[in-house]
Amino acid sequence: MTHSAAVGTRRNERNTVVASVIGSVVEWYDFFLYATMAAIVFDSQFFPSFDPLIGTLVAFGTFAAGFVTRPIGGLIFGHFGDRLGRKKILVTTMLIMGLSTFCMGILPTYESVGAAAPILLLLLRMLQGIGLGGEWGGAAILTFEHAPQGKRGFFSSWPQTGVPLGLMLSTLLVNAVSMLGDEALLAWAWRIPFLLSIVLVIVGLVIRLNVTEPPAFRKMVENDDRAGVPMFEVITKYPKQLVVGFCARFGESVTFNVFNAFVLTYTTQVLGLESKHALNGLLIASIFGVVIIPFAGRLSDRIGRRPVFAIGAAVAAVTAFPIFALIDTGLAPLIWLAIVLGWALGACTMFGAEAAFIAELFPARVRYSGMSIVYQLGVLPSGAIAPALSVWLVSLTGSAWPVAAYVVLAALISLIGLRAARETAHDDIDGDLHAPGIGRAETERAAR
Repeated sequence: MTHSAAVGTRRNERNTVVASVIGSVVEWYDFFLYATMAAIVFDSQFFPSFDPLIGTLVAFGTFAAGFVTRPIGGLIFGHFGDRLGRKKILVTTMLIMGLSTFCMGILPTYESVGAAAPILLLLLRMLQGIGLGGEWGGAAILTFEHAPQGKRGFFSSWPQTGVPLGLMLSTLLVNAVSMLGDEALLAWAWRIPFLLSIVLVIVGLVIRLNVTEPPAFRKMVENDDRAGVPMFEVITKYPKQLVVGFCARFGESVTFNVFNAFVLTYTTQVLGLESKHALNGLLIASIFGVVIIPFAGRLSDRIGRRPVFAIGAAVAAVTAFPIFALIDTGLAPLIWLAIVLGWALGACTMFGAEAAFIAELFPARVRYSGMSIVYQLGVLPSGAIAPALSVWLVSLTGSAWPVAAYVVLAALISLIGLRAARETAHDDIDGDLHAPGIGRAETERAAR
């Protein structure tokens, strides 16, 4: 390869990473913003006829509705991502997510239009879920398939940094509008972070329109090796990979949602603390997460996906009970430490290895569909219900200890899934695509 070609390749790789990260930031900014507002605002603005804790539980029900529609988006966009290309779909998903979030900022409240308000909120949350359902798999694949040999874990971990970056940005904006006071926050200020999401969408679209399709997809087109119905092929030919992915994902999803969405509700409505304690803890944890995720991704290139993923799951299991003991003290520094342990050290370590781990379960011809099915269907019994289930457990028992046990159980399920998986960090996953005329049979063997 000539020097100019090498420079061009590196520039394209860099642009791809930036495009994926920006899209991921939009995705998780929207996600965290909704979860935060569901915990502190939506009960009074859209469900005022309920007791505050029950109103929050109902608000988290709309939060879960977005998870229900994520598999729909994953199946739709996974299919077209495998058929038409990764880039085209990622532009579409960003538009759906961003515009849905922006429209939440202009929604009328229950006081203005009655029952229509929560219905409209629910519809927008479901649209948001559809867009988000196709976003994660595409962003991860785009970097994964553009990565140089031996750096797939590191490259595909960068879209995952959108999690702490989105958390950081949403938390900063929520903190900023909260400084206007509770009255202003509930009256109008809560809308500002939703409206500002349009800025991220515009920046992300400009960058994404200038990236190229990854080599693996271009080779599939050249070799005429695209799957006819990718979802059907995934389900019928790769059931073991699906089960392994579902199990591994379980602990990450529960840990992630318990230590961001539920902890905010627990500290404010059960312990009676100001929201800034948990919000500041999440902000600190997000700073650690931006460092931990790419470090874990790079480490997974060296020692394997399974060991790194397992370290994160083990941390979540071992620290679950101590974390809630720290939170129950009501002391801000200890609450911050608890959130850093559970969210940054536990969940973010799993994030670092997760994208490459799931991508390597499936061949290129069905990778978008396979990743989307694992990530979006896998979230339904885990992260989708985690905040609401945690609130229910606390309302039933008056204690957070059952929630800690729930986190431990979820982490153990992840460890079982990882135990059944094959290590693929050092395999040449798409090597068969480099030879024209080699297609389906060899691709399927490469995935096993």
